Amino acid sequence: MKRFFSGLAAVMLVVALVAGCGGQESPKPSTSTTPAPAPVKEYKAEFKLGTPTAVDHVYTMGAQKFADLISAGTNGRIKITVFPNGQLGKGERETLEGLQQGTVDMYAGSTGAMGNFVPAFNMLDVPFLFRDYAHVDKVLDGAIGQSLLDEMPKAQLHGLAFWENGFRNLTNSKRAIKTPDDVKGLKVRTMENQVHIEAWKALGATPTPMTWGEVYGALQQKVIDGQENPVAVIYTAKLNEVQKYLSMTRHVYSPALLAISEQRWKEMPKADQDLFVKTAKEVTAYQRSLGRDNEAKQLAELKSKGMEVIETVDTAPWQAALKPVFDKYAAQYGDRFSQILNTK
Repeated sequence: MKRFFSGLAAVMLVVALVAGCGGQESPKPSTSTTPAPAPVKEYKAEFKLGTPTAVDHVYTMGAQKFADLISAGTNGRIKITVFPNGQLGKGERETLEGLQQGTVDMYAGSTGAMGNFVPAFNMLDVPFLFRDYAHVDKVLDGAIGQSLLDEMPKAQLHGLAFWENGFRNLTNSKRAIKTPDDVKGLKVRTMENQVHIEAWKALGATPTPMTWGEVYGALQQKVIDGQENPVAVIYTAKLNEVQKYLSMTRHVYSPALLAISEQRWKEMPKADQDLFVKTAKEVTAYQRSLGRDNEAKQLAELKSKGMEVIETVDTAPWQAALKPVFDKYAAQYGDRFSQILNTK
């Protein structure tokens, strides 16, 4: 019996040794300190887009179209809310300053104030620089237009596309204007733009820079006699209520701009930046057509409401009177100015 137990003990010892040699070692706890990669966060954003004009003006309608397309293209990741009627700034200059400071995200409005931030934009406001809409489209949608947009980031602004305000015309409450001599002595509201101020001085008027939100009241109270803007602005602002005469002088073509704060632009992923640029250019044709296609209808309605419209204005004497201003900026901007003139 004693031998039996001794043999059993020996067998158990051998089994234990075999198990120990052939078994797996218990896994040691990991000593790695590298954290697991964080999940990629989806970009989401909300933007405030300011326009100086009413909801039915071409700026605001273009802006809303852009906002809708961006929302659809990002499945709602990016939301753009449009604020018309200068809600985000009393004037265009103030709104652009808001973009610089980060208090406003986007802007759709005239380039008239842009010369205060990027001086080269002033050349676009030279009287009788553009011949017609075909000339406009070739210049602004081509290399010259892109070169101007490329200058904007140095002012903490980012241009997405050139839109349109249109050819500017003169309204006033004093008399029918046909020749430059008729302008002498009029107090004419201008944008905060040095080229416009110089042009109206050259015509013998008294230019009065004023933010757009103040213009209707100033006309109503006779603080100023007149103002100048494209037909779409005159119509949507109901200036026929405070102005008797409209002269189709078409003395300056006024581009518009869709822009975004450079700070907000840099925060966006490249794919969304590309979508913004693509969409802005897609909306350009729609936005421009709003004014061009409706001008005749709007003029007819202004006439029906009692406004006297001088449709045929001989521009030759106007060009002669404004030649000193034209020549000054032609010399200042040299080659690029010549390229605009020579664009066919």
